[in-house]
Amino acid sequence: NYQQVYNDIAELLDSNEDYDDGSYGPVLLRLAWHSSGTYNKEDGSGGSNGGTMRFRAEAEHAANNGLQVARDLLEKHIKPKYPELSYGDMYTLGGVVAIQELGGPNIKWRPGRRDQGDNKCTPDGRLPDGSKKADHVRDIFYRMGFNDREIVALTGGHALGRCHLDRSGYDGPWQEAPTFFSNEYYKAITSREWVKRDLPNGLWQWVDKANPEVMMLPIEITMLEDEKLKPYFELYAKDTAVFFEDFANAFKKLIELGVPFTGDEKEYVFERLNM
Repeated sequence: NYQQVYNDIAELLDSNEDYDDGSYGPVLLRLAWHSSGTYNKEDGSGGSNGGTMRFRAEAEHAANNGLQVARDLLEKHIKPKYPELSYGDMYTLGGVVAIQELGGPNIKWRPGRRDQGDNKCTPDGRLPDGSKKADHVRDIFYRMGFNDREIVALTGGHALGRCHLDRSGYDGPWQEAPTFFSNEYYKAITSREWVKRDLPNGLWQWVDKANPEVMMLPIEITMLEDEKLKPYFELYAKDTAVFFEDFANAFKKLIELGVPFTGDEKEYVFERLNM
């Protein structure tokens, strides 16, 4: 019963008020994202299908720092109760729970991912690097089969959560309510004055001049300044409904990349536990 799995994951979100901003939602979303965002349409490798981030070879990629928190949470509380559930299905379902329970759109989800061995782990470097420029984002997302509009829609996942110096090397949330899924990310990036701040590790990030707790990655401001991407940032800042629809479609596409569905799988839209 996948609704029951959903409910059980939803119960975990607020189970540790000392973790980050009091919710495991953002790190569960990042786990779903990073386990799916390794897909390469040229050879069909990567994606959520194998559940391969459970292996050290992939777990230790720099982009996956900190995700052990989310994997361990599911491993401890969900996997023993649902041993038949594949890791790929479990990781992606966790992301759906996070989006819906924290106020985002409904995400259609279906099972069908099959566990594979560590020989299917992807090479490092398939996930976005926050220090790079907009052309890097295109390389990463075009490799998966996304277009410019979908790129900007998926970036809105940064409404949730924060960066950590000991994980990504950056520091802070992208807006003031990091446990509520909204279009606030786009409002922030398009309307605030961003100034450069050097970090103790040699990296730098943008911070909001009026509230330096809030940050943007170097790559995000170059995306905003890209003439083909900028209109979508502005569109989503103005229109939550359009953002929610585009995000829901793009996220479903992301978590289904490379999955060998038979076509008989039932598609679920889960009832929310807390909203």
